Amino acid sequence: MARAGNPFASLGPMAKAYDFAAVETPAYEWWEGQNYFKPNEKPGAEPFTIVMPPPNVTGSLHLGHALESAIQDAMVRWRRMQGYSTLWLPGTDHAGIATQLVVERDLLAKNEVTRHELGREKFVERIWEWVDEYGDVIQEQRKRLGASCDWDRATFTMDPGPAAAVRRTFVRLYKKDLIYRGNRIVNWCPVCRTALSDLEVIHEERETYLYKFKYPIAGEDDHVTIATTRPETMLGDTAVAVNPEDDRYRHLIGKSVELPLTGRIIPIISDAAVDVDFGTGALKVTPAHDPADFEIGRRHGLDTVTVIGLDGRMTEDAGEFAGMDRSDARAAVLEALDKIGLLEAEVPYTQSIALCDRSKDPVEPLSSLQWWVKEPAISKVSREAVEEGKIKFVPERFTRVYYNWIDNLRDWCISRQLWWGHRIPVWYCDDCDETIVEEEDPTECPSCNGHALRQDEDVLDTWFSSGLWPLSTLNWPPEEAEDFQKFYPTSVMECGRDILFLWVSRMITLGIENTGEIPFHTVYLHGLLQDPSGSKMSKTKGNVVDPLELIEMYGTDAVRFALTTGVAPGNESRLSHPKMESGRNFANKLWNAARFVTNSLDAEDAEVDWSVCESPEHPEDRWVVSRQNRLAAEVDRYLDEYQIGEAQRILYDFIWSEYCDWYLELAKVRIRSQSGPSPLPYLADVLEKTLRLLHPFMPFVTEQIWQHLKTAFAKHGRTDLGESIMIAEYPVANPDLFEDDSELNLETLMDVVRSIRNVRAEMRIDPVVHVNASIASDEAADFLASEKDAIEALARAAVDISANSADQPVDAVTVVLSRATVAISMDGDFDLAAARDHLADDLGNATAARARLEGRLNNEQFLAKAPDEVVEKERTRLAEIDDRITRLRQLVGAGD
Repeated sequence: MARAGNPFASLGPMAKAYDFAAVETPAYEWWEGQNYFKPNEKPGAEPFTIVMPPPNVTGSLHLGHALESAIQDAMVRWRRMQGYSTLWLPGTDHAGIATQLVVERDLLAKNEVTRHELGREKFVERIWEWVDEYGDVIQEQRKRLGASCDWDRATFTMDPGPAAAVRRTFVRLYKKDLIYRGNRIVNWCPVCRTALSDLEVIHEERETYLYKFKYPIAGEDDHVTIATTRPETMLGDTAVAVNPEDDRYRHLIGKSVELPLTGRIIPIISDAAVDVDFGTGALKVTPAHDPADFEIGRRHGLDTVTVIGLDGRMTEDAGEFAGMDRSDARAAVLEALDKIGLLEAEVPYTQSIALCDRSKDPVEPLSSLQWWVKEPAISKVSREAVEEGKIKFVPERFTRVYYNWIDNLRDWCISRQLWWGHRIPVWYCDDCDETIVEEEDPTECPSCNGHALRQDEDVLDTWFSSGLWPLSTLNWPPEEAEDFQKFYPTSVMECGRDILFLWVSRMITLGIENTGEIPFHTVYLHGLLQDPSGSKMSKTKGNVVDPLELIEMYGTDAVRFALTTGVAPGNESRLSHPKMESGRNFANKLWNAARFVTNSLDAEDAEVDWSVCESPEHPEDRWVVSRQNRLAAEVDRYLDEYQIGEAQRILYDFIWSEYCDWYLELAKVRIRSQSGPSPLPYLADVLEKTLRLLHPFMPFVTEQIWQHLKTAFAKHGRTDLGESIMIAEYPVANPDLFEDDSELNLETLMDVVRSIRNVRAEMRIDPVVHVNASIASDEAADFLASEKDAIEALARAAVDISANSADQPVDAVTVVLSRATVAISMDGDFDLAAARDHLADDLGNATAARARLEGRLNNEQFLAKAPDEVVEKERTRLAEIDDRITRLRQLVGAGD
């Protein structure tokens, strides 16, 4: 791509307000044009690789993508700034079923042509045209989130590279007898006309009926009653099964029943799988339409009679019901049974109905000839890799979930009856019935040298190619590929916890199977996003939020920060406009602080002495340098532990409170008075380092401010900031600059100022009323005396400081702190007794409010019905009221 011009080449003074809309696109285009998103080529640089979960090519950006982008980009930017050779690989998935359905509908709407009328070859061509036109939309949208991917390496799962990986893997597994073709029960969607994996099926509870009807015992004047939720499948029954331990039916084992409506005679068998507590305890066995029945049928050698076809209609084997839709057949079968006196009862029943995740149509269990992977056999290595500590899960609790999944695997159906996807690399010779499985398309049969070859019609499950993603994105095969040699195994797989089974487990299995190595060492699983009330976001509920709209409203940095701050791995999180506003306010707070710093540097005529930054003398400067170094250590620790939300939380607290609310305000006092060493070097240096700490999370505002700082620094002879914050070094803590004493002293100063401010607020003292504060401290008197000007300015009080509390006035409000006592009195006609009466009233009101709130939080009915967010707000209110009650009690009794 053509290089974008440097938007920071000629910066003027910082604007009064941060304009994210004017910053984000130019900054991103410049970063990309400078090739900052590519891995560095420095000798010895350790690789750090993340493979982006490929979104469906049919998709558009949603909040799940925004969340994973914010998390992954934070990891990548952090490691890039640490000097790693970082590679973040983007791509898209061909999404077999979803894409085929979209193009089919488009074709029918625009051309009134079905895919069958168009033919396979031309239909696939039409899909490729659609992909070429719309396939990059979601990736362009992802750029709005600041994703620093190497877009030149973007991969599509149908590209030649992934296609080669798919073929090699299929052929290897087939030749190791780990892939086979056979008849088994599959989840079949009559709308999509394809098999589905268990994980492509959703379940919905519905109110239905349990139907009970009689099967006459052959040759006897007796019957057995069975119960089922699917009476239409009784036409395909090939046995009735009872549990051998069930005394009710033991005498019937070995006999036969006349299958109503069919004239067939079927046996009564015994099988331990029969649940004696379900229905009547006698099970109708339909091997063609139920997975459990299929297994019973295999054990007993039963016939398989398919009565529901691939189109969801009854087959010829359904007799008089042939051609009916399965739902119509249900009513017809019940009516027929009732007419002949065999329908006993219809009992209301709550049932979990299996639905196709795409079409939302009820799934039909069907016996079908499909291709299968022996997943229980192949996945043993996946469990071992985790057990041996080669792969770890974040959060760790998902390790047990993973083991449970691996331990209960069944064979994986990998064939799909679609036209769009990786065609199964199997050919059949019509001359000799040879099956040919090779990586390259065969030109003749190796057995008879015939040329009557036809390829299997099916395509592979999308998750088969996706399971090879860490390999195929790095150009495997061959093993000698440069990217594969350098960046495999990758570092972290970050994705939603909902695709742990569909995708993550299969990447581990296929990665080890193909290369002998794990595909990544860490699996980071994020939770699902919820709306403010704690509900899952869905189109049907109308609570889906478009992240691009949020970006337009609040800016990318605010959206990223709101999505991830304080959020623990694997946990659900709630998104709300107040959280977005908080993120935007944080960016503005940072901007305003930086504007003060750059304006102060621009106004400073004297040369700034940057050498003092590593050896501060003034207590305030020693404090802020110490706090910034501790911050760097804690942020790095949290990021190493993948606690991204916590890293951002402590950055927010430091910037908002310690830097802006305290150090900046303290520095203003010194700048106005021009007393003591200038705080400017520390204001600027601490801000610059903190911007670098914050950059992985809020890349745009930090780059813009950093560039302004760079210009201001250069005016004062400091030119070490480099070209972009993106490639600047991530700050490393210097423990030699940790100052326990300075931190303790400044905490005392803040306690003193806060106590005076609290008294003003609680006693409703007008700002124009003069306040006197007598401060006594055995431990910190000298320090507080040195900070007298600062305390007076920040507390709006006249203060005197001593080491002895006996010198303090009696008729005053006294607040006892951990290292000081503050006695506050007012000049003039201020009525202290009346103020205390007001405080006593406030205390009574607060105590009553606390009792009401505590009662609500102890009410089980409230806790059961109220949304989690409401309960959490009430608990926060209770904590705030407790804090206020503590303050009020102290003030009511003060001076007595």
